Amino acid sequence: MLKTFQFSDISHTPYQRHIGTASEEIITRDAFNAATTEITAWEGYKPTPLHSLESLAAELGIGDIFYKDEGPRFGLGSFKALGGAYAAGKVLQRELTKKLDIPVTLADIRNGRYASEAKEITLVSATDGNHGRSLAWGAQRFGATCKIYIHKGVSEGRAEAMRQLGANVIRIDGDYDASVHLARKEADQNGWFVVSDTSWEGYVDPPLDVMAGYGVMTNEITDQLKTPPTHIFLQGGVGGLAASVCSALRQHWGQDTPRVIIVEPNLAACLFESARKDTVTTVEINEETMMAGLSCGEPSPIGWKILREEASDFIQITDELVAPSMRLLANPIGDDPFIEGGESAVAGLAAVISIALNPKLKDLLGVNEKSKVLVIGSEGATDKALYEKIMANE
Repeated sequence: MLKTFQFSDISHTPYQRHIGTASEEIITRDAFNAATTEITAWEGYKPTPLHSLESLAAELGIGDIFYKDEGPRFGLGSFKALGGAYAAGKVLQRELTKKLDIPVTLADIRNGRYASEAKEITLVSATDGNHGRSLAWGAQRFGATCKIYIHKGVSEGRAEAMRQLGANVIRIDGDYDASVHLARKEADQNGWFVVSDTSWEGYVDPPLDVMAGYGVMTNEITDQLKTPPTHIFLQGGVGGLAASVCSALRQHWGQDTPRVIIVEPNLAACLFESARKDTVTTVEINEETMMAGLSCGEPSPIGWKILREEASDFIQITDELVAPSMRLLANPIGDDPFIEGGESAVAGLAAVISIALNPKLKDLLGVNEKSKVLVIGSEGATDKALYEKIMANE
């Protein structure tokens, strides 16, 4: 099965990290702690598993490969459940405190104390699927109205999952970045509140809340691992997940923080290009990647401020690596566990395997028999029909 991974399907650019304190100052320890306190109080919370892929690691000549499986997260299928719903609660907290002129707590909102007032507030976002599903779930729990904008590449299965959670789903004829801009425009015109996982000038609080929510996952990882990994491979997208994990790991492990390697589809490699040019760089998406959750052409500026200080390497992979990686998890080597991983979930793992099979790149990144590699399985099969099609090799 590993023979399907080709050297030509991956490219790498090293990055000279800048020295700074972004990992402490942008998402503070207090922000991470507050998010953890709130989210772990939600009904249905439990840590997601961290799997050791011992047989695969041995096959590749790597000490350990750890896979954080976010598929079971709150029944929503991805790590995004932590961010969008938490940010929704924070927006409602801020707006209701202002409107009612009394202190409103997250516990008040969670317990439905202001559900009638929350219903008058409309929360809006653009999504590739998982963030919108989290926002819709949070809005439904807290009693708010929710509108989600999706682009033409988002599957109908993912759109229907958001509708089932009460969201009004609007599909546009454009890409993810176009859906972001339309959501912003219509929210401004109608007095709605955007709850986005990406930032722009003058808009930072909800994206920071989203990234603080992701810290719950990183906190679980540091509890689950006895010693820090040597490498972590993180999906790109707009950079919110990667920036959050980088910050939380730096705050926890300091100088022992693992080498950070960012992985993106070659069809949407905005962070790769940002690293190559050493500045935030937008790329045009001419073709949608199979890794739907990573189809983002415009980086989050606040995410980049962290990544420019924490990430040492940037990787592009092609879609040809996705299906083999998903099938490898579903048909594991040796005694490794069965894992149901979605298209975006396997980006980091696909990069690890391809690097391990490329002696030059493996040596360049310092991946060897002593390495402890961590990857984030960011989603399960969030589109069951597509997953089954991939498993059937169609």
